[in-house]
Amino acid sequence: MQKLLFFLILIFISNLQAQDMRLPYHQIPESPQEYTTGNVIGRLIDGLGYRYYWATEGLTTSDLEYKPSENGRTILETLQHIYGMSEMILESPKGEPSIRPKDFTKYSFEELRRKTLENLEAASKLVKGKNADAVSNFKVTFQRGEKQTDFPYWNMINGMLSDCIYHTGQLVVMRRSNGNPQNPKVNVFLGKTRED
Repeated sequence: MQKLLFFLILIFISNLQAQDMRLPYHQIPESPQEYTTGNVIGRLIDGLGYRYYWATEGLTTSDLEYKPSENGRTILETLQHIYGMSEMILESPKGEPSIRPKDFTKYSFEELRRKTLENLEAASKLVKGKNADAVSNFKVTFQRGEKQTDFPYWNMINGMLSDCIYHTGQLVVMRRSNGNPQNPKVNVFLGKTRED
């Protein structure tokens, strides 16, 4: 009886630790109380984070190598592309330039996934609560060598944010085509995944 009790306690502790170690966006955070400019952009980033979390959950080595056509990107290459854009999504509200070119091939799938989700979470927290004037001061800055080019934050919305959502949808389609569909209990409207 004591062995059984000890075993059950170990399982309980392991489950608690696993929950504490969850990556951001297992579910979408609670929505802000007000519709401010920053809160709306933050919520858009949160929606992307939730979609990305589940689009990448349970990917296999076979999935990472899959590409839909000879000239297409593999899933791993798509993840590298999304990660690069997640850096830009974070750099803009921090007032930092996006230094290019960069090589993201050094990161494993697990690193890319974790770093992307963490970047999105940090960016969301930075923009939430900001009013229109504060957001209008955000710039998208590209730096290549000594040359810097600035763009208004509008370009972030129709550029990197929209592109990340687009590519995350591609991940869902590609993994399904490779025989490993996304968890069918994902509900992007509610931002929660059924646990039953």
